[in-house]
Amino acid sequence: MADEIWTFSEQKNNQLREVSFELLTWGRKLADQRDTPLCAVVLADDIPETELNKLIQYGADKVYLVQNPIFAHFLVEPQVHTMQHLVEIYHPEIILAAATTTGRTVMPYLSILTHSGLTADCTDLQIEPETGNLLQIRPAIGGNIMATIKTPDTRPQMATVRPKSINLPDADPSRTGEIITVTVPAKALASRMKFEKYASEGTNTASLEEANIVVSSGLGLQPEKFPLVEDLANALGAVMGSSRPPVDHGWQPYVRQVGLSGRTISPELYVACGISGAVQHLAGIQTAKNIIAINSDPEAPIFQVADFGIVGDVDDVLPVLKKYVDEM
Repeated sequence: MADEIWTFSEQKNNQLREVSFELLTWGRKLADQRDTPLCAVVLADDIPETELNKLIQYGADKVYLVQNPIFAHFLVEPQVHTMQHLVEIYHPEIILAAATTTGRTVMPYLSILTHSGLTADCTDLQIEPETGNLLQIRPAIGGNIMATIKTPDTRPQMATVRPKSINLPDADPSRTGEIITVTVPAKALASRMKFEKYASEGTNTASLEEANIVVSSGLGLQPEKFPLVEDLANALGAVMGSSRPPVDHGWQPYVRQVGLSGRTISPELYVACGISGAVQHLAGIQTAKNIIAINSDPEAPIFQVADFGIVGDVDDVLPVLKKYVDEM
């Protein structure tokens, strides 16, 4: 039997995030091919057992739990050094994390400490039949090609995976598994940083990577038109996004930026308002299920990838769309 496959679970206020279960869906497929246990790692303050059981219901055979007040809020050093300690004890073959702010912070640091390879922002994962190596598949060259990457010489093999890149199956209440509480050395829990407070970036910015609906604005909109976009987002129950130019101009906060240099997202619906469709932006939305593009330029590249295109000015189009949504 091969070494274990791990997923790095994410929680907030001792409630597991949906992406933790998506990772198990990826991991279950790989673990079945490798005939190895699938394990979820949870770092939390005081998480209920009912939450941990959800991980088993979604495919975990084991749950490694480390509980300490230091995990009440995200601090990178305790998270990374705790993971390093667990890796040195259990020697997993593969570790999967989400391509979220947490995963993108923890995993590169962990790969340095463990001298292991890491592929970021994968959209597919497979096992190479001949070798059993993890094939890590992700867009490259501005999204123009799909690169297949493997790290045959070091363990663990590590990858971050885009949220919403796999369909989440129903939980299986009949599954059974083991919850293992692990104690780590005090030095692994030390942090040179201290959590002070949580500062919100404003409305319509939370959980951009996990949002089902995102409405974004681009350089084709001047700041005085942003309220029209926000009105439509509120009507749809959507999260606000942005292409890079409005962020560079200081019109939008970075937390809203979608694209290679911002967030990679996979919503059910993406509405692009005044976004031309640069390849860097398209690479961040290529796994969106449905794309609606609104642009006054009928030759804008965004129309080449859009499922529905509307040629027109946002002043005319957005109020009509909002009125229609309000009447639904």
